[in-house]
Amino acid sequence: MSSVWHPFTQHGLQEPIPCVVRGEGAVLHTTDGRRVIDAISSWWVTTHGHAHPRIAAAIRVQAGRLDQMIFAGWTHEPAEEVAAGLRAIMPASLTRVFFSDSGSTSVEVALKMALGYWLARGDARHRILVMEHGYHGDTIGAMSVGQRGVFNRAYAPLLFDVETIPFPAAGAEQATFDALDRACAAGAAAFIVEPLVLGAGGMLFYSADVLRRMRDICARHGVLFIADEVMTGWGRTGTLLACEQAGVEPDILCLSKGLTGGALPLAVTMASEPIFEAHWSTDRAKMFFHSSSYTANPIACAAAAANLAIWREEPVLARVARLGAAQAARLATVDGIRNPRVLGTIAAFEIGAGEGYLSDRAPRLMVAFRERDVLLRPLGDTLYVMPPYCIGDDDLDRVYSAISEVLARHR
Repeated sequence: MSSVWHPFTQHGLQEPIPCVVRGEGAVLHTTDGRRVIDAISSWWVTTHGHAHPRIAAAIRVQAGRLDQMIFAGWTHEPAEEVAAGLRAIMPASLTRVFFSDSGSTSVEVALKMALGYWLARGDARHRILVMEHGYHGDTIGAMSVGQRGVFNRAYAPLLFDVETIPFPAAGAEQATFDALDRACAAGAAAFIVEPLVLGAGGMLFYSADVLRRMRDICARHGVLFIADEVMTGWGRTGTLLACEQAGVEPDILCLSKGLTGGALPLAVTMASEPIFEAHWSTDRAKMFFHSSSYTANPIACAAAAANLAIWREEPVLARVARLGAAQAARLATVDGIRNPRVLGTIAAFEIGAGEGYLSDRAPRLMVAFRERDVLLRPLGDTLYVMPPYCIGDDDLDRVYSAISEVLARHR
């Protein structure tokens, strides 16, 4: 029996846990010889495909050159290359790049930057505004700014208070704008959002116009706008950043997952110059106090530099557009579902009667998909498909055939 304690897994159910030995493109190969289509990009991280040759080669070279070093007061070429590459393609106002190692940590960094900014200005702002149904990770600060519920109920004593803005459901957007305007006018420090798509909250979509209006409200009141693009970035919504579709530049931007093409853990928090300048001083007590042992790990940075080169030199957005169109065409063939929707490479819909994240149907579906050699992981009564951009038509057909077969038997 394995001693491994798996995340988001109830071991008491004694469900089988397949062992993967190799990945290639959109496919995972298991110890028992099965070829499994990774239809969710292994939790949304794998963009160009598993074991991408350019990224794998960069990792091999860097591992033999410099594997790890302290980043406090030191630097190295891969980190400098990544920072320069990000500056070249990200919003021009985001002039500073702070490295960390996961999406949750990039959010923690963003929150600390925002609070440090207001402290340095001598303003007592400390309230964080969040969006209903949001999810930003599983560390303490990230949980605090996410939806309260089954994900974090046991840890409630550790979480700080926030003010929640209602989700801008279609037809009810004005309630969101009004609530955000009141909260900002009262002197909030920052508003953190997942642009266009709330991921773990159920793949909830809202429009670019709504995102633009929310950004404008924050700007009018001087409230910092934090865009958590950990999932939505790197092409997932059809553009490099979801914010692009709204013409929005945030004050602080969180990136991870696809930053390395999904090959290694790495994250960055990009900040505007005023955020950096608020922490700049000859007084060491005013420095930005955050780090981890593996900040800007050189091997992870080499993977990120290779990913940036792929974005510069290959038609990634054309692949994204192709996949988005293919998803939309196939989703239209699935019967008996609610609210089918596609944005970029993300296709989602609801099944059942809205039982929620702990619906008994979800684990049954997951097992049924696994039996058909397809990796899908429903979010309660929400089923979504978010494959690597390299997935072929035959494999995408297999994914949707499996969906139709499984739903016909597990309504």
